[in-house]
Amino acid sequence: MARQVRVQFPGAIYHAMARGDRQEPIVKDDHDRDAFADLLEELVERTGFEVFAWVLMTNHYHLAFKTPEPNLVEGMKWFQNTWTKRFNARHRLWGHLYGGRYKAILVEEGEHLGTLIDYIHLNPFRAGLVTVRQGLESYRWSSLPDYVKAPRQRRPWVQVERGLVHKEFGGDTAAQRRRYLRHLEAVARERGGVPELPDGEERSLQSTLRRGWYFGAEEFRERMLAQLEKLKGSEGKGHRRRSGYNGVQARDHGEKEAKRMLKAGLAAAGLRKADLRKLKKSDWRKRSIGRVIRKRTVMPVSWIAEHLEMGHPNQAATLVRHDPAREWGAEWKKARDLIRRIESNE
Repeated sequence: MARQVRVQFPGAIYHAMARGDRQEPIVKDDHDRDAFADLLEELVERTGFEVFAWVLMTNHYHLAFKTPEPNLVEGMKWFQNTWTKRFNARHRLWGHLYGGRYKAILVEEGEHLGTLIDYIHLNPFRAGLVTVRQGLESYRWSSLPDYVKAPRQRRPWVQVERGLVHKEFGGDTAAQRRRYLRHLEAVARERGGVPELPDGEERSLQSTLRRGWYFGAEEFRERMLAQLEKLKGSEGKGHRRRSGYNGVQARDHGEKEAKRMLKAGLAAAGLRKADLRKLKKSDWRKRSIGRVIRKRTVMPVSWIAEHLEMGHPNQAATLVRHDPAREWGAEWKKARDLIRRIESNE
């Protein structure tokens, strides 16, 4: 079966999900679950994704998010690969963690996105992990706890206020947050935790999210087909076709962020771009700037090696793999301080 084309454009909204290989767990304990949530925050920082809702179950996850830049493929590739590496390293495993590619369908803003947010938040209820009496929000590894907390108490990267707007609740106030929780409790009691589809739609929500390529009205489908035709018309063969974006789209959020961090790093280190060629490939200032770019963007090590004059990508990968420590040599404390200055000014 041919792979589904990844339709990417600025402002696209997606429902993404992935399951463990052979339905096996993608997390084993609370330490894993907390680390997965931390990785989501890293994903937002690196890509600019705007997350409306998320939930982590034992053997799969769901995300609803907007991409201000057309960088779905690059961001999700980094996210899945990074979690696989961290999970395998912690549990001394190797090989695939997920059962194939992640599923990503396009979602229409408004009612459909609001329905999807409910669907994601009610996932633990449908799985029998939490009850209304216990409190739907008591399941920790989801964005629902953020939807019932005051702004200062929640994860800042979850788009709660905008999510409530899509649910047609008037604003991010304590009263509206309570209304939203009562709404979910009613769906749990009266519909078994399965939200009602927008007017006029008769498809099963679960089948649409599992087997469809879009979630929206007919007019939305027509617009997305036009985007698909534009994508097919602008692509060539080979890598661009497989990845789902063209050469112009590849110059996206990730590279812009990396260039911005490179500029900030050079300024913080008191260097000019021309100075890099004069320094050793392993110079602590190069390593510090490269470490920030590696941590905060999805750009490959080859990009870091080229722009920081660090030699072969394999060598650069070793040099920027870890935060500064004594193994960096006598300048490791200076490197640590430089990284802090770069991150505080970016």
